[in-house]
Amino acid sequence: MGFMLQTRLVIGVDEVGRGPLAGPVVAAACVLGVDAPHGLDDSKKLSAKRRAMLEPQIQQSCRWALGVVEAGDIDRINIFAATMLAMARAVVALVDALGEEPDAVLIDGNKTPHGRVAEWRWPARAIVGGDGIEPCISAASIIAKEHRDRLMRGYAGAHPHYGWERNMGYGTAEHLAALKLHGPCPLHRQSFAPVRQLMLI
Repeated sequence: MGFMLQTRLVIGVDEVGRGPLAGPVVAAACVLGVDAPHGLDDSKKLSAKRRAMLEPQIQQSCRWALGVVEAGDIDRINIFAATMLAMARAVVALVDALGEEPDAVLIDGNKTPHGRVAEWRWPARAIVGGDGIEPCISAASIIAKEHRDRLMRGYAGAHPHYGWERNMGYGTAEHLAALKLHGPCPLHRQSFAPVRQLMLI
């Protein structure tokens, strides 16, 4: 069955990858369709198997878009600004695809891109813990996490030292030990303290 909109056009937005030492920050924007899957929740609370099952169901029954900001840009503008930019890119892409302005944009967290990103023009509400409360944000969190995890597994093939297929770029003991041994690569965030300190040695 194709996408059918629920009564109001409400976009849910979430990001993943704010904390890692490597790779991009990824945001997703999602509008639920009437036949959106049940059991949506914060992607961090779902098993990898459950997320992998839900992702194609969301993709088929909902409308969604991604916004990605790479490590170099994170270093240039800082992680908070990069997160806001990724969210704005996701919503711009989704609104362009829909050809229709949303009634509301619900964002996981305590800040919105309103007044922070020039392209942002929509009414937005930040909801702390929104990815576990609003299904449209839950769907966005699943799409964002699955996409970023896939990217990091792909990058791990080109940069096998760091164990990204397991740690997704987060600063685990394994990743930090590999950083000390091999040094950072171009996908590392040079502005993040553990990476920056190694570059000063």
